[in-house]
Amino acid sequence: MMVIRNNRISILVVLGVLFITLAVWEVLPLFYQPVLFSGQRAYQDVLAQVAFGPRVPDSLAHAETITYIQNELRKAGWQAQLQDTNWQGFGIQNIIASRSNQTPQIILGAHYDSRMLADQDPGPGRNAPVPGANDGASGVAVLLELARTLPKTSLPTWLVFFDAEDDGGIAGRDWIMGSQAFVAALTFHPRAAIIVDMVGDANLDIYMEQNSNAALMSEIWGQAAQLGFGQEFIPTVKYSMEDDHTPFLKAGIPAVDIIDFDYPYWHTAADTPDKVSPKSLEIVGETLSAWLMQQK
Repeated sequence: MMVIRNNRISILVVLGVLFITLAVWEVLPLFYQPVLFSGQRAYQDVLAQVAFGPRVPDSLAHAETITYIQNELRKAGWQAQLQDTNWQGFGIQNIIASRSNQTPQIILGAHYDSRMLADQDPGPGRNAPVPGANDGASGVAVLLELARTLPKTSLPTWLVFFDAEDDGGIAGRDWIMGSQAFVAALTFHPRAAIIVDMVGDANLDIYMEQNSNAALMSEIWGQAAQLGFGQEFIPTVKYSMEDDHTPFLKAGIPAVDIIDFDYPYWHTAADTPDKVSPKSLEIVGETLSAWLMQQK
């Protein structure tokens, strides 16, 4: 009789544990919902950067933007390191963000500086700096929101914010100096480098870029199509760009430039936040997030 009672008690205990375990698994998702990429949150990053003023190298706005990026990364749980170096006699301040000590397999990059002359502007604004809402701030915004939302289970990744990308042809400066300095100092060979540049246009048309790695482009554009973004990520080659992906390609690292160059306000005084769409930022961010989570 005692043995039967003990067996019944054991069975009841086991059933109780199973019931509690199942209940916990049902309730946990209510408390641990994944943080999804928010275009609205990313748009606030665009507004914050533009509010500092044009991020021309050596300006106060440039310094304030560095501080802002570092603070947002640290709040999101990333380590932010300033790569203070020089290239062709000009000072460079790249920001490198990591979440672990593991060697990164993926590098996501965007430039945070803005051009010191709006020389494509048809009016008197051509002598002023570019506000850089889309050309500069949009790529930074996508990276910052990815910092907030990328699961920790994703592959080891660096987020790199490049300086001195956009002043080529002015006062002896070259293009893409920040990324050139970064790649020259690399001591490892990442699997891929993905650059996001001018990705906030309300009329988003991202064509494949001629020099980018074809296989990598196919993966990313395919991912966009699966998410329903085939109209924004157009699987046709259109432009050949010298951008921050170029130094990676020259170093033999597969790289892709995600850029919407059909932007009528490029290098003009009209590159302002009203031309940037939260939805466009979200489309690019969701595509990159989904692609990253597919990488093993």
